[in-house]
Amino acid sequence: MKVAHIILSLACIFNGAEAFAPTQNGVQRTGALQMADEVFDFEVNMPPKNSGLAAQMKIKPILDQPSELVEVRYQIPFGLNVEPKNGMAVCTQAGEGGEQVGDVLRFTSQYTMGLPRGDGLVSTAASFSGAIGWQCSLFDVTKANTWEEVVEALVSNTPQRTDEVVLIFERKVADEES
Repeated sequence: MKVAHIILSLACIFNGAEAFAPTQNGVQRTGALQMADEVFDFEVNMPPKNSGLAAQMKIKPILDQPSELVEVRYQIPFGLNVEPKNGMAVCTQAGEGGEQVGDVLRFTSQYTMGLPRGDGLVSTAASFSGAIGWQCSLFDVTKANTWEEVVEALVSNTPQRTDEVVLIFERKVADEES
């Protein structure tokens, strides 16, 4: 019992030491893609701001014309104007974070209960000790079966779990040939 208590204590100490890099604020954009067979390759700093965790992402565009990804971060609580249209979550009103009318919500940060992730000693020890807790991931809005799943993912970003929400939008890029 003492060994499990010590391992759990070490897990708590080392887990706090992971928080090095603050996330960047403001709108971040990827380069525009011209062809459907190309992919967006980008990195997202995961909430909360001091987590020090990042997700490497590679996704295909879903719009049928050149597009770019726009990362928007809001402090909690936040407001967002999106609604389901043609099987996508489409922005209906421009927001202070940088989203624009017509942007398609592709991913949102989401909190679910689970075991700590990782392949190190700390996450392994925490798993054996039953250290279940809230885990942040990115919810793929395009794979939601119902609108309620999208809403649940968005509202899982609460002040008790995080200090910000991350939203990834896909935005059409205007033709430069005009």
